Amino acid sequence: MTDAPADIPPEEFNEWGPFGRPIFDDPQARALSRVGVVDVGSNSVRLVVFDGAARSPAYFYNEKIMCALGAGLQETGRLNPEGRVRALNAIRRFAALAEGMGIAPLTAVATAAVREATDGAEFRAEVERETGIRLYVIDGEEEARLSAQGVLLGWPGSYGLVCDIGGSSMELADLDKGEVGRRLTSPLGPLKLRGFASKKALKAHVRDIMADLHDRMGNETGKRLFLVGGSWRAIARVDMERRGYPLTVLHEYRMTKQQVAATSEYISVSNLETLRGRTGTSADRMALVPIASVVLRELVNTFKPKDITISSYGIREGMLYQQMPQELRMRDPLIEACRFAEAKDARLPGFGKTLYDFVSPLFPRADWQKQRIIKAACLLHDVTWRAHPDYRDEAAFDNVTRANLGGLKHRERVFLGLALLHRYTNKREGSRFEPIFQLLEAERQREAEVLGKAMRLGAMLWLQADEPPGVLKWKPKKRHLILELTDHARPLFGEVAEARLNALASALNATSEVRFAS
Repeated sequence: MTDAPADIPPEEFNEWGPFGRPIFDDPQARALSRVGVVDVGSNSVRLVVFDGAARSPAYFYNEKIMCALGAGLQETGRLNPEGRVRALNAIRRFAALAEGMGIAPLTAVATAAVREATDGAEFRAEVERETGIRLYVIDGEEEARLSAQGVLLGWPGSYGLVCDIGGSSMELADLDKGEVGRRLTSPLGPLKLRGFASKKALKAHVRDIMADLHDRMGNETGKRLFLVGGSWRAIARVDMERRGYPLTVLHEYRMTKQQVAATSEYISVSNLETLRGRTGTSADRMALVPIASVVLRELVNTFKPKDITISSYGIREGMLYQQMPQELRMRDPLIEACRFAEAKDARLPGFGKTLYDFVSPLFPRADWQKQRIIKAACLLHDVTWRAHPDYRDEAAFDNVTRANLGGLKHRERVFLGLALLHRYTNKREGSRFEPIFQLLEAERQREAEVLGKAMRLGAMLWLQADEPPGVLKWKPKKRHLILELTDHARPLFGEVAEARLNALASALNATSEVRFAS
């Protein structure tokens, strides 16, 4: 539970303590409650509508049309005629959807294909005339900046190198302490790299451009590499399939240099149609994967990153981040999303903070990185109560491990999910999720079980949302657990609560004792 991906302040020094004051009802946050953006790329055109907690919004609507606007651009200098028709139809549809949702006008940007095509200005005028949407054509450096800001939406305070690959270009941006630094663009999009006489010639071309990028970025190596873009995500999906990886969530998926090399080779010898079926990748996207894998392998060989992370957040999320006030940007996206979920779905909103105070003594050495996962679990401990009682444990695990949550590594997802599973059940043996549990070391699995069973006990002791039922005292050297209950909470401690206390003590390999206020 170390090496958190974000440099988020561990404390908010006000009356709310480490939770910080709720922000999703602030007027600045409400202004971002539902925002629609359109990204007109060289390969796809996409509409995303964000909603929910402003700092970590859900995807209220997300639609992508593969248009290949940039196909043939290298040879003709013009947008792909068929792609142009498809893109216009897609944008016309998106404009109608925005009207229906009450979020018009949409914010829309266009990238490499439209900015480089000789008929790009004509296409922009046609889009505005037909749909009322004004396309803002951004240059490569601005594209890099927005993509890097998308990474910051998920990881405030991040550092490393962001690489965004589109159909017609590839951008690099440097991140340091949550600020976007040097930015570069290049013609390394897979649509532009088609047509080489041999793979050897393609590799040599990519190698020369990559070496130049490395020199211009300052010859820096050993940084974290954030990969943004559909082709990178498709390669990551292939990597998961090759490895038999059990948690198929692309955001924050990690790869090593060796895994990139192995997957690149795997792609080169595989039947693409078969691979497409196994990974659920579109035919248009899969056709670009072999070229993109050559670029990725050279990128990794040249920049020698210390680790490689997939970011599902990119230019569209960067456009949302652009609209955020600085106070909102620096909030922990995980905690904000969990607080929003508690306010919307829990039976007793606000109890999560009280529950956190109740379970915290069991984790006296938890650093702030672990504390934030414990906070998240307490906020989410009751949001799946509507599920059938026989399946609440599975629903809780499945929801959180596959949820759109920022600032959360895969191992942290599993820890959080396992804790919430144990919030509803004592045992995890025989679960259909057992292959996913194995992403956690045995000791971390045990810690998640302790947290879950502590929340399971605390959930029996509801009073008011902000009224503590008592305190847990943990004496690890003596392996002794003491539950001290307030006079108000005394009637709540019945047979079921006693059984849950005993289950928690068993998970701690401890004896237990109950004390009541005199």
